[in-house]
Amino acid sequence: MPINDLEIFARVVTAGNMSAAGREMGLSPAVVSKRISHLERRLAVRLFQRTTRQLTLTETGQGFYDRVVNILAGIEEAEAFVTRRNTVARGTLKITASTAFGRLHIAPNLGDFLEQYPDIALDLDLSDSFVDIVGAGFDAAIRIAELEDSSLVARKLAPNHRVICASPVYLEKHGVPEQLADLAKYNCLAPTAQEVWRLQGPDGPISVRVNGNIRTNSTEVVREAVIAGLGIAMRSTWDVGRELKSGQLQIVLPQYQESPRVAVYAVYPCRQYVPAKLRVFVDYLAALFGPEPYWNKGLNIQRAH
Repeated sequence: MPINDLEIFARVVTAGNMSAAGREMGLSPAVVSKRISHLERRLAVRLFQRTTRQLTLTETGQGFYDRVVNILAGIEEAEAFVTRRNTVARGTLKITASTAFGRLHIAPNLGDFLEQYPDIALDLDLSDSFVDIVGAGFDAAIRIAELEDSSLVARKLAPNHRVICASPVYLEKHGVPEQLADLAKYNCLAPTAQEVWRLQGPDGPISVRVNGNIRTNSTEVVREAVIAGLGIAMRSTWDVGRELKSGQLQIVLPQYQESPRVAVYAVYPCRQYVPAKLRVFVDYLAALFGPEPYWNKGLNIQRAH
């Protein structure tokens, strides 16, 4: 089976249609359509359901795609090994990261990184969704999470300290909570996907469901709301470290933090031969952040255990 047909098939899946796949590969839509039809005839199955407006994978097509991705990754590894292309830091590096972290801690440092590695072009996609990095064609994702076991490689770049905080104006008006149960009396601000705070406290892990008068899917809306004095929130120090240092926000219930297993990770496909462009980027971020990241300097943070 021609490898080019597999590459065209995978590109059509990730691009969503044949025209876009053709543009990315320098092929006409007619050529792409012809190669997909040839592939279907060879396999004696229909890989896509086609309408005038939509192209979707069949169940068989999805299973075929899941296996083709691994085949293409293996071919890429073999080529990198033979040609030693993975020893030079060059090419386009496609990275995904959360919107706020990317804006605050990756974007400001891109100039320095690209000056060190002028042969690298960076394609940075900011999204708060956990995308399928293999299926979407990303080299790596920068994720802030407690990662489950998977076939992906995860390298810890920095610890993540998430604390409960509020503005002095709000606390002066409503009082300072003295124990975790007091949060039920306060306006707690959280994105819709984080309305249960999973904390580590003096007696071990504990979860508390919070309620507030603002519903949003945006972590940045929550950030602005807590700074504006609208309630109490649980925020990462990489997000509100500056406000904590300036006094715009203050930590409450400092004995409770998010689980210490949550951290900032670089996540990438499990490959024995990591491309140099990815290796130097991950090394750069690991050195930039480290076990005591710059955003925590000057903060008196009680560590969760």
